Amino acid sequence: MRLTSRRPGAAHAISNDSALSQVWACAAVVAALLTTFQLDRVTGSAPVQHLYYVPIVFAAFRLGWRGGLTTALTAIVLYHLANPILLTFRYEQADVVQITLFIAIGLVTARLTADARRLRALAMTDDLTGLHSLRSFEARVKAMIRDSDKARTPVSFIVLDVDRLKTLNDTFGHLTGAEAVRHVGHLIGTCVPPDAVACRYGGDEFVVGIPRRTEAEVAALADELRRAVNASAPVLDGRPFAAATLSVSVGLAHRSGNGTDTIGAGDGDDAGNALFRAADRALYVAKENGRNRISVA
Repeated sequence: MRLTSRRPGAAHAISNDSALSQVWACAAVVAALLTTFQLDRVTGSAPVQHLYYVPIVFAAFRLGWRGGLTTALTAIVLYHLANPILLTFRYEQADVVQITLFIAIGLVTARLTADARRLRALAMTDDLTGLHSLRSFEARVKAMIRDSDKARTPVSFIVLDVDRLKTLNDTFGHLTGAEAVRHVGHLIGTCVPPDAVACRYGGDEFVVGIPRRTEAEVAALADELRRAVNASAPVLDGRPFAAATLSVSVGLAHRSGNGTDTIGAGDGDDAGNALFRAADRALYVAKENGRNRISVA
């Protein structure tokens, strides 16, 4: 689906796969260091010694500042071992520059990489709720629908918003209303399954994409979320509120993926847009029927 203009994006946390990739990264760093060491020991030439930068930069990029610094220090040790005259600490100016650059390159690369990742995380996260940003959501949903098309598995969307938020804003102020939206966003993050993806796409509107669940399972999950919001007794802007102060209306749209769907037929953005529109229409039906309820498209 697409709710924003077309720009690059995507999102995340350390999983088993990323942990495995770190092991491979360490192995690659060790192999590159040993290869450079052997070449340095044979040739002793400056161009070959510059190859130590490669594993230092790679380690700093993949493993952070600790990895970059550790690799830089290892490169310094190997540089000395490959050039035994340095073990007597008889350094020429070029040697001092080389050793300094090993450490500087590792630390600077790690810092730049950390800053880039931090900026990317900020771009992928909604500041108010901590859920996905729209761009991150779109990227994740696109992949979710692509996987659904390949495996012919279900995908569902639930769209919800906070009931009577304007009344809350008018009575207690907009900061209270903003904290109510944050509170609901945190409950969504707690209630949705790990393979779901949720975002806030408007002031008080949320959308959740849920893969590999039947319509009944998604309806039960949506009802659990609705009940959690209504049962909560939040403290908003320093003021305690009773249970049942907040409620949400929920619209649900489901695609079974078996090829017989009338909702969400097609693939890619078309399927996502169709599911979103159907869930959004169901949301307004829930509101028209009295709010604090679920409507299924």
